[in-house]
Amino acid sequence: MSRARSISPENFPTSAQLEAELKSERYKRNYHSALRGTVFTLITVAAVAVLIAVLLLPVLQIYGTSMNPTLGEGDIVISVKGNSFSTGDVVAFYYNNKILVKRVIAHAGDWVQIDDDGNVFVNNKQIDEPYLLDKAKGECNITLPYQVPEGRIFVMGDHRSVSIDSRNTAVGCVAEEQIVGKIVFCIWPLKNFGKL
Repeated sequence: MSRARSISPENFPTSAQLEAELKSERYKRNYHSALRGTVFTLITVAAVAVLIAVLLLPVLQIYGTSMNPTLGEGDIVISVKGNSFSTGDVVAFYYNNKILVKRVIAHAGDWVQIDDDGNVFVNNKQIDEPYLLDKAKGECNITLPYQVPEGRIFVMGDHRSVSIDSRNTAVGCVAEEQIVGKIVFCIWPLKNFGKL
């Protein structure tokens, strides 16, 4: 059973106590409001960063050695979405639920020839490849000279002796819709920080 009794005036809180209680309540309300605002801002910034990373500037980590010495195991790079690539550009593309990174060598309609020493010719002209440490014909099972099919690009890794790329029918030429983007910048490790 609940009971109640009347309060005498001397038991009422003083104005100082009321003021202190009001101040405490205002502080709690302001703190919670600021906390909600901060959390909302952080969530919004994270969502925008994810959208930019997925839609415009995918960030990728390199696995394997097929792009040595340009890119090494563990390097973190930024790519830019697009569909206009020049010979020598480094691109990322989807292949069997993986993302591979290779260098653009030739475009649709171009004729590719690779000699036994690993020199690459596009339309009977040897291409300049200052990014290579050594040349190799590598895992090549296509019939040379090879004409790049329509809507595709011919790609090769920089570590030619180990890279499986357009020289092998296992990968073949890359369709434009497979392209994730052009690799433009290395952000990690710091010693490799900079434009590619």
